[in-house]
Amino acid sequence: MLYQLSYTPAARWREAFIEGALDRQSSLLGASTPVSSNSIMHAPTRPPVPVETLLLAYRSGIFPMADRREDPEVFWVEPRERAVIPLDGLHLSKSLRKVIRGDRFTVTVDRAFERVIRACAEPRPEHPETWISERIVQSYIGLHRAGHAHSVECWLPGEDGAPPELVGGLYGVNFDRVFCGESMFSRVPDASKVALAWLVAVLRRAGFALLDCQFMTEHLRSMGAVEMAQADYRRLLEGAHGQPHTSIGMAWRWFAEGYAGGVAAAAGAGAASGAAAADGLAEGLAEGSALGEAGPSSPGKRITQSLIQTS
Repeated sequence: MLYQLSYTPAARWREAFIEGALDRQSSLLGASTPVSSNSIMHAPTRPPVPVETLLLAYRSGIFPMADRREDPEVFWVEPRERAVIPLDGLHLSKSLRKVIRGDRFTVTVDRAFERVIRACAEPRPEHPETWISERIVQSYIGLHRAGHAHSVECWLPGEDGAPPELVGGLYGVNFDRVFCGESMFSRVPDASKVALAWLVAVLRRAGFALLDCQFMTEHLRSMGAVEMAQADYRRLLEGAHGQPHTSIGMAWRWFAEGYAGGVAAAAGAGAASGAAAADGLAEGLAEGSALGEAGPSSPGKRITQSLIQTS
């Protein structure tokens, strides 16, 4: 298994709630295999995990993973140490600031959710296996349709009139004033870093309080992530109840205002081929809007100005 669950007396009620939700799910679907509450809680059923169960888990500081790409089951993970990026503490190198200010990428929200999660699941030289199974993919598409999962996409113009190319992005889960980053990918240098910078700026403008990164990596540490005990993360989680000032989509629109010229509505056309149903509920580019070069009011300059003010 990838990770062991860490239990404390204070976490027992979370175990009971999650186990109860999974038992109810198993009963409804006719499954007979019991759910274990020892070290790994395996879900015995193969259909997508219900939205309500996923939200209950995230609100309890727990999230699902799979052992491998073909694994039909999921297990629930509670890390002993949690990685968090303080929304006022993102680190931007000078070179990354230059990339963002120059609008090298066009950045959208919720234009290609399924394409992003599937790109995150693709094999990589350093990670040939993945924890994002098909069951995970379908479960998070359900969360996206319910308005509780979002993607950030980075695009480059297509060649010779071709649609824009999706070159990087990330996705995650939101509830209350919390965003839990799940995974990111990059097919060209800096794409995932730009997506993360946009996410932080958008979350700050929308009034979010917590950006959870789950596990620490050197990449996240270099951008300002800090590690804390699960108990401390739980306190932050409990302090982030309530609703943000505005939606992620509306906050993105404020920064993206200024994209002009380029290939009209091409992002929407490109996304439709990968996740037409999910993207139909997107709060990103409106129908008929444009994708391409930044106009006089540069989105990238707005992003860097917003982040530099307190970072």
